[in-house]
Amino acid sequence: MGDIIVQMDSVRAPKSVANILSYVKDKHYNGTVFYRVEKGFVIQMGSWDAKGKGRPMHPGPVPFEGNNGLKNLRGTVALGHGEAPTSAGPDFFINLADDPGLDSGAGSVGYAVFGQVAGGMDVVDAIAQVPVGGGIGPMPAAAPVTSVTVIKVSLLPG
Repeated sequence: MGDIIVQMDSVRAPKSVANILSYVKDKHYNGTVFYRVEKGFVIQMGSWDAKGKGRPMHPGPVPFEGNNGLKNLRGTVALGHGEAPTSAGPDFFINLADDPGLDSGAGSVGYAVFGQVAGGMDVVDAIAQVPVGGGIGPMPAAAPVTSVTVIKVSLLPG
């Protein structure tokens, strides 16, 4: 649907950024899909292909960096995680709206923001409008009916 450029904050979220970069270098994301689309909330991707098959994750937990001062605002990118905040792996989401409920604090563990969409927010918004209920991946009701495939994730010079 187009290019999305993410600027990562290796100063405030160094371990989260290192985690994502390790997956980029391994070409983990190439050929995966956005498996979660929730209008007005998030779009999420990471480890699932168009047939619903998951990809292996690197061993070991990612240290939680949710108290880094970065907030879950529209266009920010944060690590997904399971029940434990250190269960993050390659999966991440892009916030479609400001969502302070996803921030750490006030009794909430929250989600660690590690970057910001620097280009292609129109593509993010287009993905957010696709019909869902595709039935694949870890959130089948939120999966696009027609897969939105990530062709290639690469690092820009700089």
